Amino acid sequence: QVQLVESGGGLVQPGGSLRLSCAASGIIFSMYSMGWYRQGPGKQRELVATISTAGSSNYVHSVEGRFTISRDNAKNTVYLQMNSLRPEDTAVYYCHAYREYPPTVYWGQGTQVTVSS
Repeated sequence: QVQLVESGGGLVQPGGSLRLSCAASGIIFSMYSMGWYRQGPGKQRELVATISTAGSSNYVHSVEGRFTISRDNAKNTVYLQMNSLRPEDTAVYYCHAYREYPPTVYWGQGTQVTVSS
């Protein structure tokens, strides 16, 4: 059974930091590109950051320079370090695993991040 379990969300003041973790089980983690998506109140789910099997990363423009995605294949875990958080970063953050061949996608259950004073 495949599981992606996120942790690390919470309430933080503007300008603060959080680190999200996503622990994967039931998959060959190193064969999957990993990503973080988020869905804010009244908004559509959007891609935040991705990291390939080779370790190359991409970010949505609004988080570039503030967020860093990384992966530890030995721990089957992907991280999202979020610095200089803003109220507009408030959302449920979802972990995403993707493999191209065969086409396979898995989602975590989400973790709430709230940025507020």
